[in-house]
Amino acid sequence: GGMEYPMICFNGPRPEKDGTYSADTKYGLISVVIHEVGHNFFPMIVNSDERQWSWMDEGLNTFLQYLSEQEWEQNYPSRRGEPKNIVQYMSSDKSTIEPIMSNSESIIQFGNNAYGKPATALNILRETVMGRELFDYSFKEYAKRWKFKHPQPADFFRTMEDASSVDLDWFWRGWFINKWKIDQSVKNVKYVNGDFKNGAQITVENLGQLPMPTTVQVKFKDGTEQIVKLPIEVWKRNTEWTFKIDSTKEIAQVKLDPNSQIPDVNPSNNSWSFDNQSGK
Repeated sequence: GGMEYPMICFNGPRPEKDGTYSADTKYGLISVVIHEVGHNFFPMIVNSDERQWSWMDEGLNTFLQYLSEQEWEQNYPSRRGEPKNIVQYMSSDKSTIEPIMSNSESIIQFGNNAYGKPATALNILRETVMGRELFDYSFKEYAKRWKFKHPQPADFFRTMEDASSVDLDWFWRGWFINKWKIDQSVKNVKYVNGDFKNGAQITVENLGQLPMPTTVQVKFKDGTEQIVKLPIEVWKRNTEWTFKIDSTKEIAQVKLDPNSQIPDVNPSNNSWSFDNQSGK
């Protein structure tokens, strides 16, 4: 629903005349019930100003809806929350995108802005940046501190940082305040002194303005692989970063974000294989 007071009698998906229903109808109904029940908590108990900050109402609720759907059933077809589902919006023409921190009256794509993008951002914050345990602890702390009160965005941002002792300024700035894009790329891979037995130097680049932790998957020709995780700190002052992997094996491919955990707007520069690079 929109910004109405949550109603369980949402006039939504119905069965066919013969009593049967499609999977879409079934999941549509489960989702809308989860969503509207969720509004009893956000923004009714944690009473944010949903006219001014739609995302604090719809975004937080859509995020919790996503978690509930995934717990309800494995591979539940959630419409919002998965990084891949927001790529198209985040890579679209900047003139049709407003920052999440915009008044809801001035937003063009309301569903993406107030529901999809903040839900995805929080999912990424939980899975990729903070980890589930720390995120869940901090989010519960936010709900506890601000129940029956009127939190502003800064209260949410500050509570998440305060409870976790993690600096998240860069995250709020990139995801909520600006309309930046994520574009990580594998710039170069070369064997040390030209011989794979000496290991390899891998250079990754942050071409978008929005930095994210980087997961690098190195696949070797013998079928084994190695995962290197670069923390957000490497992007604080650099647009590119080179690191060495110690290995005596030949590399087949280097790939970023193998599990599609961040909405990269240009996947074409996310992998590198020696076979298609001339002169290597």
